[in-house]
Amino acid sequence: MLALKIAARYLKSKKTHNAVNIITIIATLGVMVTTAALIVVLSVYNGFHDLIEDKLAKLDPPVAIAPVEGKAFAGADSLVTAIETVDGVALAMPVLEDQALAVFADFQMPLRVKGVPDDYHRMTAIDSVLIDGEAVFHDDVSSYAVVGVGPAVRLNVRPGGIRMLQLYVPERAAEVNLANPVDAFYNDSLFVSAVFQVQQNAYDNDLIYVPLDFARNLYDRDDEASQIEVRLAPGADEAQVMKRLEAMLGPRFTVKNRLMQQDESFRLVNIEKWMTFLLLAFILLIATFNVLSTLSLLIIEKDKSIATLRSLGASRSQVRRIFVAEGWLITLVGAIAGIVLGLVLCLCQQHFGWLKLSADPSQVLVAAYPVTVVWTDVLVVLAFVVVIALLTGVVTSWTMRRRLDPTIINKTS
Repeated sequence: MLALKIAARYLKSKKTHNAVNIITIIATLGVMVTTAALIVVLSVYNGFHDLIEDKLAKLDPPVAIAPVEGKAFAGADSLVTAIETVDGVALAMPVLEDQALAVFADFQMPLRVKGVPDDYHRMTAIDSVLIDGEAVFHDDVSSYAVVGVGPAVRLNVRPGGIRMLQLYVPERAAEVNLANPVDAFYNDSLFVSAVFQVQQNAYDNDLIYVPLDFARNLYDRDDEASQIEVRLAPGADEAQVMKRLEAMLGPRFTVKNRLMQQDESFRLVNIEKWMTFLLLAFILLIATFNVLSTLSLLIIEKDKSIATLRSLGASRSQVRRIFVAEGWLITLVGAIAGIVLGLVLCLCQQHFGWLKLSADPSQVLVAAYPVTVVWTDVLVVLAFVVVIALLTGVVTSWTMRRRLDPTIINKTS
């Protein structure tokens, strides 16, 4: 405690040589700025993580059940009935997804076709991502598709047109006749009722939604499904519901939440986040060299004070602890100031959106950089700074041990 009080007095007092004051300020500012940068950068990555999760939540189900092997599985309708009896499940729906060739007038492109029930809006927020038309799959006249903005542009298709969108798929049991290969394909047609845009390539580029019965007829799959999508009851514990589903379904099926369904997207964000953390942490490590320089100069300046303390009976370890505590104080003061500065900058960005992603807000998903402060990240940064302070203390203790060598003390006294 005495060593800490003396170290705090050394930190606050004016030094004999002005250069020591300047270097002390520079060392503290270096730690502060780097720590603030760590907080801000990690919070920005958290903001992008939440932004992606929010957008994917528009079309991804809360929980998806898929077969371990094969594209589709039989008995999907009866399995849906069984899943809806599981505690915590509010709704379950079968969907069927596969590839097809879309042809509209003189345009064509391969795309993904996802067959869904007519009340699919009860499972996802598909209505909230529509940019044209209304998500209708059936009426008294025909069947309808809801297409992504990518197919809509490439096929030049719009809701309300009188021309039908044609879909071609290979017949499952057909043999290819080289003289007339078209006979090996089955096709069906439907109108377009709406266009959606999520601003995620996995959805916008090549995905269209069609009625489930239309997809089953197109792919000749009767009561089959490629996956069963599940919506949880309000207040249900996701992890517990997933465990119940896994226990009921057995090893033939996988049960995934939204993060698991899009693990590649979130993994990339997390990798970039922690790679950036390591780079800034290395810069913080370099910034602590200024702290060591400050302590070296301070030790030289306080030679007479060290001799006085030794004359008053202070042991070598007590003197060493004073300068170790000095290094701790410089590092921690800079770190705490940096954390406060980083949090203030993040809160200001959240409320005022000072930093913009683009000069034209209409060209981007959000106008300003998204920021989300996660307190575990703050604790990680603080823990790293504490480790740096420990290393600084070790180096300082080693320096003082050499400085307090009896031969050197005799010379200075």
